[in-house]
Amino acid sequence: MGNNKKQIGFFEKYLSLWVAICIAVGIGIGHFAGDSIQVLSNMEIYKVNIPVAILVWMMIYPMMLQVDFSSIKNVGKRPKGLILTLVVNWLIKPFTMAFFAWIFFSKLYSAFISPEQAGEYIAGAILLGAAPCTAMVFVWSYLTNGDPNYTLVQVSVNDLIILVAFIPIVGFLLGITNITIPYDTLVASIVVFVVVPLLAGYLTHKILVKQKGEEWFKNVFLPKFKPVSIIALLLTLVLLFAFQGNIIVKNPLIIVLVAIPLVIQTYFIFFIAWFGGRKLKLPHAICSPAAMIGASNFFELAVAVAIALFGLQSPAAMVTVVGVLVEVPVMLSLVRLANKWKY
Repeated sequence: MGNNKKQIGFFEKYLSLWVAICIAVGIGIGHFAGDSIQVLSNMEIYKVNIPVAILVWMMIYPMMLQVDFSSIKNVGKRPKGLILTLVVNWLIKPFTMAFFAWIFFSKLYSAFISPEQAGEYIAGAILLGAAPCTAMVFVWSYLTNGDPNYTLVQVSVNDLIILVAFIPIVGFLLGITNITIPYDTLVASIVVFVVVPLLAGYLTHKILVKQKGEEWFKNVFLPKFKPVSIIALLLTLVLLFAFQGNIIVKNPLIIVLVAIPLVIQTYFIFFIAWFGGRKLKLPHAICSPAAMIGASNFFELAVAVAIALFGLQSPAAMVTVVGVLVEVPVMLSLVRLANKWKY
């Protein structure tokens, strides 16, 4: 039985280590490069940083290749799991994330963080909370023996909902935190980082499957893109921390302070989805991925939008990056918990 134990891929398993290394490298580059690093920071079009936009697109496009919208036709067969996912992701998660962020950054951390900074930290958390996981959830589903076809349905429907729900939810939650919302930048970010790669991924999938077949697409083409996504993520983090370096050196405790509400939110949402699924009598193969989707985040989108809205050196961008740092070890702990509670 031990031989059948499922393993996470090498890069995914040690993603938090790679992120930590990138943090150190980025801070070092920022320290030694000084003001010359600002050249990259100033390369913008409509407030979207060009080097970061290219890297983020390289992150997101390989994920969108996996989305198969034809699977959505099977939604009606077992709707309860999908309903649970949608309720947790869109009616609960963004609001609990905003609440935890408000409690910690505005109240508990008021001795360490100014009200202006607190607003941006909260904004970064909101961006994470409003972006449910797209890619890594396939890994978490696999590790907990989730139904891969149903997971695909859940992810595909979530990607469609992001197109219409992300901007209104983020706009509403940022509005109640008294942050000015540049809707033009927010809309541009969704177009650049979701709509375009989603269409590109869909067209690539459709064309290549028609020409080469589904088996070639999944077993030959897709694996080639796996390292591209992770390498682009790591290079993005190097850039971010090159700009954030001075802030972190002056206040290294900030990463720990930011991580605490994000970790609490992750466990909180997992338990809501997990026990909600048990209450609905969902089979483990559907309940587990539903809980994993809710607990994890589409951090690539959150990072991109935070940079577009608030800048490379902003507290909001810092929160989304810390989200990447804590997500893998926390999610692996939830994988172990889901397997322990298997029913």
